[in-house]
Amino acid sequence: MGNFNCHFCHICDGYGCIGEMPGMGGPFLSRNFIANCSDWNDFAKDLESSSQRMEAAKEKASSVKIRLAPMTGAVENVGYDEEEPFYYDLISACHKAGVLLGIGDGVPDCKLLYGIDAVKKVGSKAAVFIKPYPDEKIFERIEWARPVAEYCGIDIDSSNIATMRNLVHLERKTPSQLLAVKKELNSKGIPFVIKGIFLEEDVEMVKEVKPDVVFISNHGGRVETREGSTASFLKEHSSALKGNCGELWVDGGIRTYSHLLAAASLGATSVLVGRPFASALCRAGEKGVAELFATLRGL
Repeated sequence: MGNFNCHFCHICDGYGCIGEMPGMGGPFLSRNFIANCSDWNDFAKDLESSSQRMEAAKEKASSVKIRLAPMTGAVENVGYDEEEPFYYDLISACHKAGVLLGIGDGVPDCKLLYGIDAVKKVGSKAAVFIKPYPDEKIFERIEWARPVAEYCGIDIDSSNIATMRNLVHLERKTPSQLLAVKKELNSKGIPFVIKGIFLEEDVEMVKEVKPDVVFISNHGGRVETREGSTASFLKEHSSALKGNCGELWVDGGIRTYSHLLAAASLGATSVLVGRPFASALCRAGEKGVAELFATLRGL
């Protein structure tokens, strides 16, 4: 497959790949990647201090879904020799393990098309995330994705990736533009997701757009945005966001069943996991992915 860029750290907490981009790390010495992981640890410890809250969290966690976070860049970030095989390998292993699927957009277009093709090959559906291109390109990609789209959303936080923003003209979308995408998707029976909710102004936008799904994300700590963690953002804004959407998803730093419990206690209905599934695949193949899924489920 190649020389993997993941170091297979015993604990995936952001310290082993500090600043490695391309690679598994993040900008600013991986500060938000590290914060994502450490804050889930803190919230999990806090939850353990109350048996009553812990029992309530366990009850909620039983209905929280685990989904593969969208991942692209197999060659530059993961270390595969070729781009295409990664998508089928990861999608297939996650599907067999019982993980719900997610795929993402990338440059060049083949990255999204490889993901769509992999989902088709395993006979499933996925949450499909499209970059915030000019509207014409977004609607084109919706048509590409429609046969496999369980959900479809705009990956608004990727507009903070300077190199990609300049290369393919990514935009900061307005509420009216997002409402138009929501209308188009809902007309096709596909729930609309806004991915990348991580700023105060994003919360106000959600109140106006009222998407089917709000997805709190800082791109795994890989975008140049404000300092902080998705866990803390979920804790602070959960109530306001849940009042303006149907489902509340979160990713970034979720590694264990205790993290899943913490997310459930804060109102998440789904958690998405990216790096750990890719790492498990590269380290131990389908067996590694299945074992990780069992760990996240507390089995």
